[in-house]
Amino acid sequence: MEVVKKLNIPAPVFYKKIIESVIYDIRVQTGKDVTEKQLNNFEYVKTFSKSQRAKIKIDKIEKNSAYHFSTSTTKNEFKVSYDITMIDDNSCEIRYAESMESYGTLQKMNDIVLSMLLVFFKKRQFKKMLEQMENS
Repeated sequence: MEVVKKLNIPAPVFYKKIIESVIYDIRVQTGKDVTEKQLNNFEYVKTFSKSQRAKIKIDKIEKNSAYHFSTSTTKNEFKVSYDITMIDDNSCEIRYAESMESYGTLQKMNDIVLSMLLVFFKKRQFKKMLEQMENS
């Protein structure tokens, strides 16, 4: 899935909101206080429920232009990228992409069917989230 959207906020403002969210998530999940400079290649385990955990790895971070991470479980690996392009001092373009690689034939089939059903809703929800960030 890929979403490209122009936002009427400066690229540094959008980037800062993403990084603040990442640092907060790391603090909640690990109890560690990390800085932006420590994020590249940072790995931690995130607990979603009592029985669901995943390893999060920050794959790429470039100030005001990129944030990429991967989430690995026993069933699949999910990759997400935010690429930020400054248009002018007051706006930017966000290119969000996500992909998933599933392990095992049955899991792959299940994920294909599920993703076909959910992609429209996910795109719509993501665009709403971007608009909320823009308005905050």
